[in-house]
Amino acid sequence: MMSAKLKRSTLFWILLSPIVVVILFPYAVMTISSLKSATEVLTPNWWPTELHWQNFPEMWRTSGIAPALANSLYVSALSTALTILVSIPAAYALSRYQFAGRDAFRQFLLVSQMLSPIVLVIGLFRLVAGAGMIDSLNVLVVIYTAFNIAFCVWMLQSYFSTIPRDLEEAAWMEGASRWRTLISVFLPLAVPAMVVTAIFTFINAWNEFVIALTMLRTEGSYTLPIRVFSLVAGRYTVDWHYVMAAAFVASVPVAVLFAWLQRYLVRGLSIGAVK
Repeated sequence: MMSAKLKRSTLFWILLSPIVVVILFPYAVMTISSLKSATEVLTPNWWPTELHWQNFPEMWRTSGIAPALANSLYVSALSTALTILVSIPAAYALSRYQFAGRDAFRQFLLVSQMLSPIVLVIGLFRLVAGAGMIDSLNVLVVIYTAFNIAFCVWMLQSYFSTIPRDLEEAAWMEGASRWRTLISVFLPLAVPAMVVTAIFTFINAWNEFVIALTMLRTEGSYTLPIRVFSLVAGRYTVDWHYVMAAAFVASVPVAVLFAWLQRYLVRGLSIGAVK
């Protein structure tokens, strides 16, 4: 007979199965379509009669996705690093110091998250064009960093506030400076929150489309979302098997990042749940 624990697990998986199916269905369609032939990709057949693995090397050679992948990695990684470096001191100050306008600044961070970046696209374009910096990846890095700082500061200061002050005070009593205490005592305890915040920042930059489409002009500077979009837009015929293969390649770095940092992700998402 099934144990009570096994019965509960089975019941939970049955209840969760609709959610799992809804989440995995687009990825299944993408993966299977990327392995179909050009004539079979739009047919109602769910499974291809033959798996066309050559779609991936052919797409890699003809679509120009390699430089776009490098551009996206550069923009996403650099903007994430800059965002975290700027956000840590700001979040630490909000969680540890009392100063005039502190609460108002926290509310400003929260309200700024309600403003969609698309509202500012025209203004940003005129500003960047006036500076003669259109079609520059570094401009994207600066813009993504500016947009993500508020989110990162809000997330980090919430977690920093849960770290006991007694640990820092003990380090001070042992003769450690504030800077040494921050580096050696405080930040190691905040690693889960910093990793989670960095992951979400990286994903925001990796998937961003509107600002990149507005600021970039030449194919050599395209990021991955723009390159995948270019495989569809303005064409009389669309090679959907190549489009799906490109979308699959675009999803791999984020999947690898999640798999690599999942232990920090679980710990970071549960911050503040137990005190």
